[in-house]
Amino acid sequence: MSRPAQAAPLHPVAAAVCGAVSIGMLLVLPVVGGPEAEPGLPPPPGSAGWWVVVAVLAAQALGVAWAGRFPAVVPPVLAAVALVLVWAAPGGTVSLGGVAGLAAVYLAVVSRPGPRTWAGLALTAAVVATGQFLDEVRAGAPDIAPAVVRAVLQGIIVVGLALLLGLVNAAQRDARRAREHEVLALRREQDALLQAAVSRERMAMSRELHDIAAHHMSGIALMAAAMDRQIDADPAAAKDSARQVRAQSRAVLDDLRRLVGLLREDADATRPVEGLDALAALVETRRAAGAEIDLVVPPGDLDHGLGPLARLVAHRMVQESLTNAAVHAPGARCVVEIGEPRDGRLAVTVRNAAPTGPDPGPGGGFGLLGMAERAQLVGADLSYGATADGGWEVRLVLPVEDPAPAPTTPPEDPA
Repeated sequence: MSRPAQAAPLHPVAAAVCGAVSIGMLLVLPVVGGPEAEPGLPPPPGSAGWWVVVAVLAAQALGVAWAGRFPAVVPPVLAAVALVLVWAAPGGTVSLGGVAGLAAVYLAVVSRPGPRTWAGLALTAAVVATGQFLDEVRAGAPDIAPAVVRAVLQGIIVVGLALLLGLVNAAQRDARRAREHEVLALRREQDALLQAAVSRERMAMSRELHDIAAHHMSGIALMAAAMDRQIDADPAAAKDSARQVRAQSRAVLDDLRRLVGLLREDADATRPVEGLDALAALVETRRAAGAEIDLVVPPGDLDHGLGPLARLVAHRMVQESLTNAAVHAPGARCVVEIGEPRDGRLAVTVRNAAPTGPDPGPGGGFGLLGMAERAQLVGADLSYGATADGGWEVRLVLPVEDPAPAPTTPPEDPA
């Protein structure tokens, strides 16, 4: 069941202002006109005609409060009420009713008028012109033609000026609301796209993890159980089972290495792991494209202590960060820094200076999301944000694996 349309609000403040302005003008006219003012314009204060004018202006002001709620009725009614001034005080006081007429037409236009409202405004213009013409005739206008012209101009001014102002205000209001709705729609669309991307990646991740666990871990568990029985009864078979467990473990690492590649449609999951040792080639490729990049690395093997999946996560973080810097900080100098392992952690940082070119605006947010999910996959910590100099920094802290002890050959039994 649809809700009933909400009634347009009243406008008591506009009514009060119109009453104050029109009655104030009535009081000021004798002072402005001076002793040479035309007799009867306005009637003497306190006279019956003067009180009629005050009553008409007050009634018009009161009606202004309802102009937004009844836009097709109030403006012509207020214009018709002003005709009483033609009888009570001919000679110009009818123009005082134009104050309420202007306000009523304006409020009617900004209240989203319909076809009936436009007909009411046309009737208002005709009534205003009629009142002005009758006022001049009763005041003794010598020529009819100039009186008709002035009456038509009065109707056009009272209705046309307020109509123009109201249409401009209504157009600005509609444009502002349209922009607000467009922004909300774009935000909802971006949120929906982001949620869809997150769902796709999580589904791919869960599917691959399930396959890896079902295929490899069950086999490792079976071989480990067999080893427990074979250690005493058949040491040679137990050694063979241990070798098979090791081979299965390496297969698990290889499959996990390919997992991140499957989370992106453009990734090649069949190529070997791209680790930190491949960063020099990555940086040289970016430099060849015109980017200014400094590579700060410690001496020795950069991948030392990192597992295959962790190396790939670090490489992809640097790759994505340099891509983001090229898009959102054009012309900025970048620094790729790999620290020394400390307390079982290795930090990889990509930092760019303030951009020298225009920023194209915010992206979809999928790059940082992918970095965060990769970091969670290997137990790393990812942090990013703006720097004090107006640049941007991405920092990945990876856990360093303890080097596996070298296999030892058990001493042979001298017996």
